[in-house]
Amino acid sequence: MRFLRFPSENSILPKAQIKDLFFRDSAWRLPWFPGRKLRVSERAMRILITSLVGLFLLLLGLALLSQLWLSRTDALKEESRLTVLQTQNAARAIKLSVEIAHASGDNFVIDAQALGQALAADASDHARQFLLLDEKNIILASVPKQPSWNGKPVTQVVGSDFVPATQSATKEMAPIVLVDGEEAFIAVASLAPAPASLVAIQKKDSVLAFWRASVTKLAALFTVTFGVLTLLAAAFHWQAAKAYDADVILSHATGRLDMALQGGECGLWDWNLMEDRIFWSHSMYSILGMSPRDYLTFREFAARMHRDDQRVDVLIDDLLRGRRKDFDQEFRLRHENGSFIWLRARAALSHGLDQAKPHLVGIVFDISRQKRLDAINQAAELRLKDAVENISEAFVLWDTESRLVLCNSKYQQFHSLPQDSCVPGTPYSVVSASAKQPLVQHFASEGKTSPSGARSLEVQFADGRWLQINERRTKDGGFVSVGTDITALKQQEVNLLQSERTLMSTVRDLQKERQMAEEQSQRLAELADKYAAERNRAEEANRSKSEFLANMSHELRTPLNAIIGFSEIMSEQMFGPLGAPKYSEYAHDIRKSGQFLLDVINDILDMSKIEAGKIELELDEVHLGSIIDDALRLIGARAAESGITITRDDKNMSPFRGDKRALKQVLINLLSNALKFTPEGGRVKVMATHDRHHVRMQIIDTGIGIPPEQIEKLGRPFEQVENQFTKSKSGSGLGLAISKSLVELHGGNLSITSRVGFGTTVTVDLPFVQSAADAAA
Repeated sequence: MRFLRFPSENSILPKAQIKDLFFRDSAWRLPWFPGRKLRVSERAMRILITSLVGLFLLLLGLALLSQLWLSRTDALKEESRLTVLQTQNAARAIKLSVEIAHASGDNFVIDAQALGQALAADASDHARQFLLLDEKNIILASVPKQPSWNGKPVTQVVGSDFVPATQSATKEMAPIVLVDGEEAFIAVASLAPAPASLVAIQKKDSVLAFWRASVTKLAALFTVTFGVLTLLAAAFHWQAAKAYDADVILSHATGRLDMALQGGECGLWDWNLMEDRIFWSHSMYSILGMSPRDYLTFREFAARMHRDDQRVDVLIDDLLRGRRKDFDQEFRLRHENGSFIWLRARAALSHGLDQAKPHLVGIVFDISRQKRLDAINQAAELRLKDAVENISEAFVLWDTESRLVLCNSKYQQFHSLPQDSCVPGTPYSVVSASAKQPLVQHFASEGKTSPSGARSLEVQFADGRWLQINERRTKDGGFVSVGTDITALKQQEVNLLQSERTLMSTVRDLQKERQMAEEQSQRLAELADKYAAERNRAEEANRSKSEFLANMSHELRTPLNAIIGFSEIMSEQMFGPLGAPKYSEYAHDIRKSGQFLLDVINDILDMSKIEAGKIELELDEVHLGSIIDDALRLIGARAAESGITITRDDKNMSPFRGDKRALKQVLINLLSNALKFTPEGGRVKVMATHDRHHVRMQIIDTGIGIPPEQIEKLGRPFEQVENQFTKSKSGSGLGLAISKSLVELHGGNLSITSRVGFGTTVTVDLPFVQSAADAAA
């Protein structure tokens, strides 16, 4: 289809001029006759084209026959060359293997494996058969394998005309007739000095198989070409007659269509998507102020599109892939004067006769004036909606038929309306039925309706809100309603009344509270006097206890030191024998009892200092290993006397901050208890470990153990566990209490776990505080 150009918009070419555009009585300007016009009739053109088609088919057939015969000869030569080359390469490989084996002193056997390794991977293509013969022409092996041939003379396979010595001298395959009568070609290669030879056999049918396949394809192609050209020649005769009439009708229709499109400010386009050609009507060029031409490319079209609009090629791709069913798009194109024109294009895919070349055919409207009006209307509507939405009251507008025109979100919130009920055009009855909340509870005050239809009233809803509603009639018969939330004002009124009642009640309560406060103040004064008197008595008793303990310490220690000293002199018999042996035993008992009494007095004094808070820790760098050494030296003799084994595990202990004297006392008390309640032959173990935050010391014995119900009271002053074993062991019950108090002064914890008959474990956990030297490092 072609667009015809006319001298003017309203004129139609005369019939004589239209004839000159087509085949019938056409004028053709030939390149070898510059300046001349050769007039050729339609009949002469058809005869000329038919003759040229026949001559072309004849020459094509002769050329095809000649080419087929030449290709047959070339196929035989090429296949012969390839087979001889494969045979010679395999023979050279076998010879090389034999020479290498002889050079190394090995014996190389020429067999089927050697033949398979010597042949190339594609040697057996095209039905080639390779035979390995000995010096008597006996078949040793074959590739591809033919087990039935092994051990037979080669003449039983290739016929009696086989002469290896003669045929191995030729550089091409020699023709031969096989035993079964088939024609074949053969090539022979000697394996000298080895007493063997290599034979390649290829049947003639296999050699020419590919040539016959190409002959069949070329013959089919020639037949199809002959038929197609014959049909084209016949179609040309028929089409030439139809083309003239169709072009005349098209010229008249195109002229009228261009006139109609020009008056309607629209245009037609036909976009060939495969050839990237866009054909426009004259009216389309006029809209953009362009001079008409045959076609535009997509690049020229895209250069005129506004960069903010959606790309047309993306939409067309969606249309071709089936993601869109139609093409209806608005976009802007640049006018020749530099401005942009708004266009709306409606188009559809049209494949025509060629499905592989889709066309996008449609119509384009100039909508620039409509866009300007829409922009003005949208701006006005947005201003109105923004103003209505931003007011603090609920607003609703109804038309003359009581249908919703406009409402804001506050109206929707007040009446708890769903979103689909607030669509413009919804009847008043539907909106009222959709309202879930609130329901009118009662009217507080109702204004009278004025002659103009305006009224104002206050209502309270079921959810407790108060609204002041003002309604007015519009000039077109509708009405507008504005609702103001006055809940805060109403609540303020209620709050004022409630505040007044609360104030009066508060005044009365305050008077009662003041009277009760005066009574309580008097009682508190009396209680304070009693508390002061009791505190003074308690402090006096504490002082008396401290003075008593100090006096008792002085009064008891003086005679105890004399008793212990004199008993030690007597037991050691420093000034001579005492006489009877019993005196020495009594002196030892007196010394032991005096030392026990002195330890009890020291423990009581330490406990009293701890309870009075008069003990202050002297923190310094502590090496727990040295403390364990000192403690074990003090109690080592006692352990040896009782036959108890003491072990220790305190490797890799780092120094930390603590009171060395207090920790030593804790360790001695705990070890003394462990020795005291461990039978003879038992074991006591001292373990010490630490991490970044804690130091843990454990004393583990295999003693009598402690019942679970007695563990809780241990650690209290003067508390002891009574059993048959402890009744024979003296003690004040203060050692464990003092140890626990000293551990807690360090910020640690002392815990006991035990099983009766299996032993006791005392665990001391202390905070690990690095020494100043370690912290600096």
